[in-house]
Amino acid sequence: MNMIRKNLPNALTCGNLLCGCIGVVEVFHNNILLSCLLMGIALVCDFFDGFLARLLKVSSPIGKDLDSLADMVTFGVLPSVIVFQLLMQSIPDLTGIWKAYPAFMIAIFSAIRLAKFNNDPRQSDSFIGVPTPAAAMFVGSLPVILHFYGDEWKALIVNTNNLLVMTVVLSFLLVSEIRLIALKFKNFSWKGNEFRYAFIAACIVLLLTLQILAVPIILLLYIVLSIISNVSKSETT
Repeated sequence: MNMIRKNLPNALTCGNLLCGCIGVVEVFHNNILLSCLLMGIALVCDFFDGFLARLLKVSSPIGKDLDSLADMVTFGVLPSVIVFQLLMQSIPDLTGIWKAYPAFMIAIFSAIRLAKFNNDPRQSDSFIGVPTPAAAMFVGSLPVILHFYGDEWKALIVNTNNLLVMTVVLSFLLVSEIRLIALKFKNFSWKGNEFRYAFIAACIVLLLTLQILAVPIILLLYIVLSIISNVSKSETT
C-alpha cells in the first residue's frame, strides 16, 4: 500500500508523458484536435501529480526530474510539432519547408526553461519566465479556434509571418526574467493567495463567455496579474 501511495504522483506524471507521445503521433496523422485534447488531459495530470506529491508528502528528486522530462515532451516537443504543422499549412509549396523549422525553437527554449526551473532556487514560490504548460496551451488553443471559428480566424492564424513572430515571442517569454504567479496553493486561505484566486475567477468568467477564444487572453492576463502582484509586493516591503 505504501508503494502505491509513493508512486501515485509518478503514475500521473507518466500519464502526462503518454499523452504527449501519443499527441505527437496524432499531429503527423493530421489529428491535431485530438493532440490538443491530449495536451489538455496532460495538463490535468501535471497539476495533480505535484498536488498529490505535496498532499501525500512523497515528493522526491526523481519525481521532480520525471516531471520535467514529461513536460519537455508534452509541453515542449508537442506544441513545436503543432506549430510546425500550422506553418506547413501556411507555406504554398515544399520549397519553403525550411520556414517551418523555426517551430522547434519552442522545444529548445522549453528545455532551457525546464533546466533553469530545476536549478533555480528563486522559483520555489513563483515562476521566472512563462511556464511551459502555459505556452503549450496557448499553442494548443490555435487549432481548436481554427476548428470552431475557421472562417474568421484562419487568415490570422495560418499565416507564416504571424506564426513565426508568435514562436519567437513565446520562446522569449519562456526564458525571460519576468516573475510570474505560481498556481501552487500551500494553503487555501485568502491571505497570500489573493492574486491566485483572482486569476482563477477571471479564467472561469473568460472561459464561460469566450470559450476557447479565452485561452490566448488568459495567458496575457496571467502575465499582467503577475506584474501587478510583483509591484504590490515591492510596495509593501
